[in-house]
Amino acid sequence: MPSVTLCIPARIASTRLPRKVLLDLGGKPVVQHVWERAKQVRQADRVVLLTDSEEVAGVARGFGAEVLMTDPACPSGTARMASVIERLPGDFFLNVQGDEPFIQPDLLDGLITRWKETKCPLVTAVSKIHATERLLATSVVKVVRAENGEAIYFSRSPIPHLRGVDPAEWVTRRDYWVHVGVYGYDRATLAGYAQLKATELEAVESLEQLRFLAHGLTFQTVVTDYHPVAIDTPEDLEAARKMM
Repeated sequence: MPSVTLCIPARIASTRLPRKVLLDLGGKPVVQHVWERAKQVRQADRVVLLTDSEEVAGVARGFGAEVLMTDPACPSGTARMASVIERLPGDFFLNVQGDEPFIQPDLLDGLITRWKETKCPLVTAVSKIHATERLLATSVVKVVRAENGEAIYFSRSPIPHLRGVDPAEWVTRRDYWVHVGVYGYDRATLAGYAQLKATELEAVESLEQLRFLAHGLTFQTVVTDYHPVAIDTPEDLEAARKMM
């Protein structure tokens, strides 16, 4: 049976909300909520927290997490995972950011199941867009899917364009999908990440997943009703406290 390792990249040097993974949420640090939900994933054989901060590592070990230290220079969660791939066992790896305290264990199990079914090198999640405001917002990453569920392209622009139709009507004419930023990678893809050169598409859209597409790799997608509640600002934290 293939083995699955779930990784939680957690850095302390966030710019918009410093130390966010350690901020209090319902009596626990934010990252502890992520870890507790990750531990509920039925098909995960191992859960590992990856950090470049001794303070985060100490807190995480205090609530029982396994921790691996990583290089502070890693620019993304994917790079952080790839940098320690030789120390991580497993055939498939999930990337769950340390500021997603409401992540759904069932969604993560769904990603694992989809990989087992398709053996696609990459798996991610999408959710349906219902509001025109979200479709047009550049902060919302859209994804177009093929008939077999594979992601064709990710963009900050509303895609596909419906020629001759008022954009206010687009969401009533077809399904549009928002990208939910949890990722799964098979071992070969994650191990080869360091050799994938940065691409123009990745730079102009500022979307790291486009590096994989530009190099010919494919994503399978899982449809979910989950909408991310990442904590990036003081307002996000206050909203999360009310939700908790």
